[in-house]
Amino acid sequence: MTPKVSIIMGSTSDLGVMEAAAKIFDEFEIPFEINALSAHRTPDEVEKFARAAKGRGIKVIIAGAGMAAHLPGVVAAMTPLPVIGVPIKVGFEGLDALLSIAQMPPGIPVATVAVNGAMNAALLAIQMMATGDSDLMEKFVTYKENLKSKIVKANKELSEVKFRFKTN
Repeated sequence: MTPKVSIIMGSTSDLGVMEAAAKIFDEFEIPFEINALSAHRTPDEVEKFARAAKGRGIKVIIAGAGMAAHLPGVVAAMTPLPVIGVPIKVGFEGLDALLSIAQMPPGIPVATVAVNGAMNAALLAIQMMATGDSDLMEKFVTYKENLKSKIVKANKELSEVKFRFKTN
């Protein structure tokens, strides 16, 4: 199986957050890879990875990083592929990572999701890939419809919850 998506993170301590993306790719049956790469501790490996990703068939890179959060931007500078940054909550409630990833200079875009938002990063990657894949788009549309049915079911269950002053 050749991976279509690469999930990278600054260290394995970020796996607890980034595994949410892996679960979504498993659910959609999309081959992916996971690696720990550090913009600061393994810069040569990061460069080799970023420059080779397109040639290996990767379509989207999801990069999780905390604190200074340079990994998504460094990778985006060295690849033509879309990069989605996931700010990891480490210090300052993750705002330091969020701002580091979102505030990229002109010409080096990094899509940025919420702090610890790896699940949404995976869904965004799927949406990107689905624009050129009708089967994947159909799976994604079904996924979204299922989200709707979950809320409809939840509201039905809430209607049965009783409180003295509840009006619905």
